[in-house]
Amino acid sequence: MGDALLDPAFLTRMADGTIKQINPSTGTRVWTVPGRGNRPLSEPPTDTRPVSDTAWTHGCIFCSARYMETPPEKARLVKDGDWSLLEELPAEQLFDTVAEFRVVPNLFEIVSYHYWHRNYGFELAGAGLAHKQAYLASEPGRRHVFAVQAAKLRLMGRSAEDIASYDEDQIIAQADGFFAGGHDVVIARRHWRDGATTVADLASAGTLDPDEHEQYIRLTIDTMKKLYDANSHIRYVAVFQNWLKAAGASIDHLHKQLVGIDEPGANTDLALARVTANPNFFNDCGLNYARDHNLVIAENASAIAFAGFGHRFPTIEVYSKSEQVRPWEHSAREIRDMSDLLQALHCALGADIACNEEWHHTPIDIETPMPWRINIKARTSTIAGFEGGTKIYINTLSPQDIYTRITGRLRSLRATGQIADLWIGPQCSRQPNPLRYCLPEPAAAKNHHDEGDD
Repeated sequence: MGDALLDPAFLTRMADGTIKQINPSTGTRVWTVPGRGNRPLSEPPTDTRPVSDTAWTHGCIFCSARYMETPPEKARLVKDGDWSLLEELPAEQLFDTVAEFRVVPNLFEIVSYHYWHRNYGFELAGAGLAHKQAYLASEPGRRHVFAVQAAKLRLMGRSAEDIASYDEDQIIAQADGFFAGGHDVVIARRHWRDGATTVADLASAGTLDPDEHEQYIRLTIDTMKKLYDANSHIRYVAVFQNWLKAAGASIDHLHKQLVGIDEPGANTDLALARVTANPNFFNDCGLNYARDHNLVIAENASAIAFAGFGHRFPTIEVYSKSEQVRPWEHSAREIRDMSDLLQALHCALGADIACNEEWHHTPIDIETPMPWRINIKARTSTIAGFEGGTKIYINTLSPQDIYTRITGRLRSLRATGQIADLWIGPQCSRQPNPLRYCLPEPAAAKNHHDEGDD
């Protein structure tokens, strides 16, 4: 098929029904073989024990009765009528309110404070140092930091005798990453959905209502910006959500992770090369191509989603249509529109489907604009020997399969009011170049229509 940047045949249907795909950004080759898309996407739950009275708040380390088992909190959102942001609460106030969402450092950072300190001379200073000093000024704060750092050392394989050889100050001195690290976690309150009857009834992103999901997204964006601001050596903040163990989650409790790194990453490098050659790449090889192949799933004023092609796993691509290219630069309305579309798609997938949510944006030190976009990848298959040997990936669902399944589910959810009002499938605009990241403000869009297959 040739080079993915030049060849427009990103989707080719063979005579037997096999669909060959090429990812426009990465060149990844994917086949969808007839019949395999009929396989169920999830297995029936095997653990159907009832949720115990204590499990609602004690189910895992992220639950609301176990705040002292995570590192010192950076921020939390509480709701008492209105939403309120509380930052850097002292240890003695952690249980005065219940956090709907909270931000804590990851206990085991992918890129650690030690990495930044040893490689770049980064030091705990400024706001991070002030937070540490204030937190340790109280006895409950000292006990909390000591207990969590000692637990971390045990989980790293250090013996009780080794840990006991250090005094309290020496243990606490190893915890600077709690106050100046670059890997944060945004945690939702619920472990199980409201009304859950068994432990299989987990609370996913799709079980949040649209208002709750907006707050979840806003807190994630705020945390992203603060990571950039706190460490000038961070070139990119990777944001992702692993839902269920098959997608890499160590805990089946809804949370997002944000990791500061000192390079943009391979996917950003590839995308940058495409946009440098064709500034309108994400329209030409993304939305316009998807529209021409009837793959646009849903849309609202500021965001649009389509069934992706050339992905190793069934993928829905969600794009901001804004001229802004970094999440924190978006207006309140634009953020809400992205949130509403994400929440609806997670709701349509269902809480029992393992999936990854991966955010992409223009790095702070790159001037070439690329849109804010989020991929939702359903982890419905395991990469095996054929894929490893050929680098051709077998995807159980074709883009058209994804489109059909998700649009049908979205219509049902919209009818029952579980998601925000969206244009779905044929209702979406046919206007080309919907993404404004590199274009002047387009002429007024054609009116959406309510006819079609709804």
